[in-house]
Amino acid sequence: MAKLSLHPAIDNGLKRASKTFKGGTLRCHCTHEAVEVTVGSQVLHNHACGCSKCWKPEGATFSVVGVVPRDTVKVVAHPEKLHIVDDKALIQRHACKVCGTHMFGRIENKDHAFHGLDFIHTELSDDKGWAPPGFAAFVSSIIESGTPPDKVPGIRKKLKTAGLEPYDCLSPVLMDVLATHAAKAKGTYRSA
Repeated sequence: MAKLSLHPAIDNGLKRASKTFKGGTLRCHCTHEAVEVTVGSQVLHNHACGCSKCWKPEGATFSVVGVVPRDTVKVVAHPEKLHIVDDKALIQRHACKVCGTHMFGRIENKDHAFHGLDFIHTELSDDKGWAPPGFAAFVSSIIESGTPPDKVPGIRKKLKTAGLEPYDCLSPVLMDVLATHAAKAKGTYRSA
């Protein structure tokens, strides 16, 4: 049996973020006329994601995805090649029609806690200094993508060994952001 790949950015060891890094350019996998997207900030909340919707490199069990402010994301080459993968999904994933690479995801719902943030895959950039993943989210969801359930405990252990705490939702910090947003919308929010 082939060695299980979590994701190349995890399997090859987590790289350190540069304290002075200010963004870079993402490129799709096309060898000719690649879609290029510039990102003018460091990625936040970068994480391994086990959901079945996120784009993963060939052979990887997880995607690695983080967020950046929406206004820092600019398509600078071949925007005509982009399409939205599923226009009914909360995250509108903009992918290359030719190679299938997801370039960025955007939440258009202005009432969502994460509106104003775009989701990106830093491995699409040759620029060095991006923040590495800091946790693993939706780990149980890898079962939906074909991972046998009896393999998941070992995968959780492998994630922890790599320095990533595995969750079956987002990290506690991000879950608190979502809950706070919901409490404010309901009028039940109380500050300390």
